[in-house]
Amino acid sequence: MNQFTFEGKTKTLILGGIGIGVLCMILTFVMGGELAQARFWSNFLHNSLFFFGIAFMATFATSVWISAWSGWFVMSKRVFEAISAFMGIGGLLMLVIAIGNFADFHHLYHWNDAEAVATDPVLQGKSPFLNKTVYLLVTVSFVGLWWWMNKKLRDYSIDEDNNGSFGDFSQIFSSRKWAAGFLAFSGYSSAIAIWLWLMSVDAHWYSTLYAWYVGASWWVTMIAFVILIVIYLKSKGGLPHLNEDVIHDLGKFLFGFSIFWTYLWFSQYMLIWYGNVGEETSYFWTRAHGYKFLFRLILVLNFPIPFLVLMKNSNKRKYGTLIFTSIVVIIGHWLDFFLMVKPGVRQTAEHLLHAAGGHEAAGHEAAHEVAEHAADIPFALGFSLPGLLEIGTFIGFLSLFLFIVFTALTKANLEPTHDPFIEEAKHHHV
Repeated sequence: MNQFTFEGKTKTLILGGIGIGVLCMILTFVMGGELAQARFWSNFLHNSLFFFGIAFMATFATSVWISAWSGWFVMSKRVFEAISAFMGIGGLLMLVIAIGNFADFHHLYHWNDAEAVATDPVLQGKSPFLNKTVYLLVTVSFVGLWWWMNKKLRDYSIDEDNNGSFGDFSQIFSSRKWAAGFLAFSGYSSAIAIWLWLMSVDAHWYSTLYAWYVGASWWVTMIAFVILIVIYLKSKGGLPHLNEDVIHDLGKFLFGFSIFWTYLWFSQYMLIWYGNVGEETSYFWTRAHGYKFLFRLILVLNFPIPFLVLMKNSNKRKYGTLIFTSIVVIIGHWLDFFLMVKPGVRQTAEHLLHAAGGHEAAGHEAAHEVAEHAADIPFALGFSLPGLLEIGTFIGFLSLFLFIVFTALTKANLEPTHDPFIEEAKHHHV
């Protein structure tokens, strides 16, 4: 079978998951108490960024391997392309956040509150970059260019199947130009976007490793999704020439980049802890003391489990082991993004509620006060830990993501028959 069919039962199940997500988002907005708006929009930002980044990294990976003349990945190329198809929808979701900065749909970012900026010298100093106009311009221009470059790569890939012939490298040469352009542009622009979209949730904090850390999280989660989708397609009779050695290579990527993510986690945490600079330590102090369980759980899920399970070479070829590890990695990194977003949004929301009650303190002092008393942060479902509404929202976004991916898989041959590296991919051996 070289053509994927999006079966009715599968489609119904996925549409049902989207419905669950929509219902949970509505319930979050109307039943969340005084932090309802913050909970709703933080869930929206959390999941939009998580799945958009996975799609972005699928394009980045494709560009890397096209530029490197890689042949091993050709059999799984359509899966990477299908995952990257979510970039368009993900970009629209981020545009909603950008427009919301102007329309006051949400109060996700402390720097978007004019009164807070007026009394906060730190926010004033960052205001040339941290403002709603720059946020909108970066979202529209960067995401638009990433999507356009990804579309060019996809178009060349499809045209190669329709009009190419075995041994014809013309489409590959054209693709390599766009792939190189994407790598050069996205390597810098993605860091800027990450600073705006995610790091500025904690507006007083900064880390020079943050963009690398987020990128590594997106990358390893993307690999986990590729593994799951490849195994699913093979269970349906697709990708018959994708051999165990390709699966083994994907398992090595999952293993290796789980270690790389941990290296970045440790480097960021250790250097900030050792440096003991107040503006930097507040971020980790809040999470390590106010969100202890989640802080530790994320590290366990994302390092010891994939490391110990995939350390054995043969486990990288076993479908059951890979499925288990991939699911653990996806959940672990989703929780990591939860912890990146929630404490900062909660702090901003509580600051605004405090100010509305006539007890406003200077923004910079208030931020330090929260960090100093992190251990006393009261438990709040949806912020301290994901509740059923967060899990339902995740199911909705996951279902939307899979709907886009499976739809994209139906629009091209699962195996790119005219790719000049097809024979190398069929006989890939490690």
